[in-house]
Amino acid sequence: MGCGSSIAKKPRGSDKAIRAAMIIQNWYRSYSARLKVRQRYALTIFQSIEYANEQGQMQLSSFFTFMLENYAKANEKERELVTRIFRNDPQEKDREDYVKMINVPESYNGPRLQFPLTFTDIDLLIEGFKQQKILHAHYVLAVLFEAKKVLMQMPNVSHIKTFPSREITVCGDLHGKLDDLFLIFYKNGLPSEENPYVFNGDFVDRGKNSIEILMILLVTLLVYPNDLHLNRGNHEDFLMNLRYGFTKEIMTKYKLYGGKILKILEEVYTWLPIATVVDNEILILHGGLSESTDLNLLHRIERQKMKSVLIPPISPDEEDMIDSRKNKGGGRKGRTSVILSEQLLQHEWEQLVDILWSDPRGKRGCYPNKSRGGGCYFGPDVTSKILNKYHLKLLVRSHECKPDGYEICHDGKVITVFSASNYYEEGSNRGAYIKLRHCMAPRFIQYQVTKSTCPRTLYQRVNTIEGSAIRMLKERMIARKTDLVRTFEAHDHTKSGKVSLGQWAFSMESVMELNLPWRSLSAHLVNTDKDGKINYMSSFEDVLIQKPVKEVQSSIIETLCRYRSDLKIIFNVIDTDHSGLISVEEFRDMWKLFKTHYSVHIDDSQVDELANKMDLNKDGSIDFNEFLKAFHVVHKFDTK
Repeated sequence: MGCGSSIAKKPRGSDKAIRAAMIIQNWYRSYSARLKVRQRYALTIFQSIEYANEQGQMQLSSFFTFMLENYAKANEKERELVTRIFRNDPQEKDREDYVKMINVPESYNGPRLQFPLTFTDIDLLIEGFKQQKILHAHYVLAVLFEAKKVLMQMPNVSHIKTFPSREITVCGDLHGKLDDLFLIFYKNGLPSEENPYVFNGDFVDRGKNSIEILMILLVTLLVYPNDLHLNRGNHEDFLMNLRYGFTKEIMTKYKLYGGKILKILEEVYTWLPIATVVDNEILILHGGLSESTDLNLLHRIERQKMKSVLIPPISPDEEDMIDSRKNKGGGRKGRTSVILSEQLLQHEWEQLVDILWSDPRGKRGCYPNKSRGGGCYFGPDVTSKILNKYHLKLLVRSHECKPDGYEICHDGKVITVFSASNYYEEGSNRGAYIKLRHCMAPRFIQYQVTKSTCPRTLYQRVNTIEGSAIRMLKERMIARKTDLVRTFEAHDHTKSGKVSLGQWAFSMESVMELNLPWRSLSAHLVNTDKDGKINYMSSFEDVLIQKPVKEVQSSIIETLCRYRSDLKIIFNVIDTDHSGLISVEEFRDMWKLFKTHYSVHIDDSQVDELANKMDLNKDGSIDFNEFLKAFHVVHKFDTK
């Protein structure tokens, strides 16, 4: 017998089975790709609206500038408002006044901290928060005061080192999402001397557990001041908190002591470091760079003077005026007596705005960040220029939600890390953190907190995300209905109620200014006839603004809906006792000031009429929060 080889015969039908498997595989890949595209479109909508809202927030800076410029001509109430916003309390808060006077009752069953704090208190705090306990105001204030003392001793830019045996973990935005912080600690361990962390800003706002995250981070800072590093983000800003939820969270949870907590919190924000440098090679900051970023200046700047990015800086003219008065031996007068001694100079303010608000883009150069309204877009050439100038190799930043929790750009020289999963909607994005070790490439760890999404299919999750995004977009559209219809009608020469897809998309972008793929989104927003013409009024058929009073004109309703967030911030600044009440007269004064700066063309008599009708108790006061709730968008049907 000789040695030979035999060829096994293929079973019958095997070729058909392979072809069928390949067809199914290709179909599934195509199906998954289409769902991913829909998910990316939804995230683009969320992000565009988020940035547009931030742009409105930044525009309040010019509103406050307007108030300051008219300070001398303002009435007494307006001057009180300006002083309240721009001047720090000249008397240093005494810890005895704020802490010891607040007793912790025997009935309190939340975490009880013991000062000086130890790692046991960290565990105690985390376990208490897992059980949804509220930390007593006594401890919150004590932690804030102690944290401020420690932060005041820290430099603007922290310098830390790694070792082959010791990694540093960098986390991005958490935005009040406590479950994400718990998951990070579960996967990566609690901060310690052997396990240092950098948290890169935006600890608060949007999520419902901002104070819990802040307390965990500050208590850990007090226990491990050399191993936990906190960079300031653009949301560590008391005026941002008025719009994005943290102020409301504090007042809801702490009521009587909420005002005291918010006041000391303003000071704690200002003392947070603004950047961290690892191994003299990696720069970690919240937003980004500009072509004029000066790290030497950032080391020297008086960071505590940046109360809010919305508070305007000292202009060059005012700086010259101050220098002139100093040389003549004169004091400060008028506006300068109120706030100039406590403000940054304009070029210093611009430096901080850039590092807190800027975003990287693929286009070369440095140009205004029109989406957010603050900071800049910086290209790969700007990154290389700044990194080379200061002998750095890598920029790690946060500030932008990414579908995978992180993103690498600018030829590997910029990393964005974002640690809040499900940021826009359940299942919308992963969170991530980075592990940095000496002479080794960064490691990325991704995760996603899963609750209701776990048993749901990808199709169901994408439908939910997409539906939520479309609803949000329609709400923004209805607030601009008059402007949109006017623009559509300018293209509708035959008065048919229809325009071409191109005309519709052009009109949408010119009015909404959201930089969205309108042609692709048209199927979700409007009806199209058999000839491809858009019935432009169909986008408003299933949504409307709920009017508090039927007789009120639509124009004022749309205006109030559009600017409701800005008005709410101004009101919250005025409402120092957080009672939620404002007199009819105060409402009129606030509206007139707002209208003048924003160039809103609405007759005062219409506002007077609305204010009087909203005085439901006929006692001369308006519940301003209820007033704003009245102007919300109602969806008559589910989105398409």
